[in-house]
Amino acid sequence: MISMKHSISTKAFPYKWELILLLWFAFFFHQADRQIFNVVLPAIRDDLNLTDSDMGLISAIVTLAYGILVPVGGFIGDRVNKKYLIIISLFMWTSATLFTGMSTLLIHLIILRGVFTGGCEAFYAPPANALIGEYHDKTRSTAMSIHQTALYAGIVISGYGAGWIADQYGWRLAFYLFGGLGIILAIILFFRLKDSKPLKNNIKEDKTEPIRLTEGFRIFIKNPTALLLSLAFAGMVFVNVGFMTWMPTYLHEDFGFSLARSGFDSTFYHYLAAFFGVLIGARIADRYASKVTGMRGIVQAFGLLLGAPFIFLMGVSSTPFVVYVSLALFGIFRGIYDSNIFAALYDVIAPKYRSTATGLMLMFAFVTGAAAPYILGIIKPALGLAWGLSALSVVYILSALCIFIAVRFFYKNDLIKN
Repeated sequence: MISMKHSISTKAFPYKWELILLLWFAFFFHQADRQIFNVVLPAIRDDLNLTDSDMGLISAIVTLAYGILVPVGGFIGDRVNKKYLIIISLFMWTSATLFTGMSTLLIHLIILRGVFTGGCEAFYAPPANALIGEYHDKTRSTAMSIHQTALYAGIVISGYGAGWIADQYGWRLAFYLFGGLGIILAIILFFRLKDSKPLKNNIKEDKTEPIRLTEGFRIFIKNPTALLLSLAFAGMVFVNVGFMTWMPTYLHEDFGFSLARSGFDSTFYHYLAAFFGVLIGARIADRYASKVTGMRGIVQAFGLLLGAPFIFLMGVSSTPFVVYVSLALFGIFRGIYDSNIFAALYDVIAPKYRSTATGLMLMFAFVTGAAAPYILGIIKPALGLAWGLSALSVVYILSALCIFIAVRFFYKNDLIKN
């Protein structure tokens, strides 16, 4: 009788979807812990007597540390049980978030926020996305898109929550709260996540044919589609890091909003729209991927190209209403792009190299994107944030061009190889 109930329960809600639910919450804190700093940036800056360039430097170090270490996380993710790598990563970055609330000097923020938070987060995405790929084949874009919505929810909820907490109780409490909840989630994942399939089913193969770092790198670097997708992703991350870091400050300083309202308004309209965009993009990609070569890439390219005008309008608008409309439309097309970030990559990368390829793609993107907050922080006093944010639209157009080139000239051959 017990086994029958278990069978019915498993059939009603298979583990492959429970996996998405568990990783959704992990990714929620991955993004929420990042956004806290962006929202309370003015409060930290004023409390610790720091400059705009100091704050931009901290954000740049977070991104740079992530970019440098994420290929290491990818390589390890192809060699060990992905379950434990995900859990350890979650526990470490949420602990760093908690201790960030104790910072009193710039060096504390650089070490705790920049090095430890950014570095430990680097070990999550490669194994998490590869693990999703193991359990989802025909539903890959849909599963990864649902996982991606955690990014939007994490940024919006922490954007408002951290701002409200900072306004009412000070910026430190926000780090204590989100860090503590993340540690509790790591404990839950320890009991609920299952082992990754390659480690469980192919132990002999893994011992006799170990995956070498140079082999995974060689497979990736010789794949034109993977390289062009990574170049486009780097452009998207450059825009996203700059936008996420400085948009709350832009609304706070140019429109006089409170920290809570700045944190909420800078994220809510954009990511609510992106939530629907990512599901739309996934639906289109999963439906036509088997019929149209490079369909996942095509969906991404149009998402970037159509989103560019609204990035420009977002920065130059003089009224909050126009800013909100621009944020929303930018968000819809950003979500359409996001729906196939790794699903498109996995079309041209064999399963045994996917964690490594994910790490390399993220490394290139985040090392490039690390410059965005610092550059905007430097030009802010001279040109203002408005024009700096608008200029990011050019990067979106160039990124779309990279994907169109990949689909037109390389996608078909790279699909055949794998």
